Amino acid sequence: MVSYGEHLKKILSQTIESHNFLREIQDNPGDLDVIKKELLKINGFIKVITNNIDEHKIPLSDFKKLKSKLNYYLENYFFEQEIDTMTSLYSDDAYRIKNMRFKIIEALEDKKMIQSMEDLIHQL
Repeated sequence: MVSYGEHLKKILSQTIESHNFLREIQDNPGDLDVIKKELLKINGFIKVITNNIDEHKIPLSDFKKLKSKLNYYLENYFFEQEIDTMTSLYSDDAYRIKNMRFKIIEALEDKKMIQSMEDLIHQL
């Protein structure tokens, strides 16, 4: 049976992998679909953490801070509709794709959320 800590560590690792993948995309035509797929994965992982991981079962105080940052991200950043609009209008515009990708990365790194995830993984 997987412990709460191991489960959380796996989800955090998958979120960071998707973040890193977004950083490495080359902004080619058609990449908006790839960006949206990774964004949906990230949002799903974050929702699992905020909704299903009991902060009382993760004794580290850093988890409560991270959970607060994750909730902030979910409440303040919405990119899916913008990506859908861009796909029909600008799916071949590398500069717009790059700008959207950078906005998503910036949102994930806001309040040092990704750094907090990496720090918590090392503590678990």
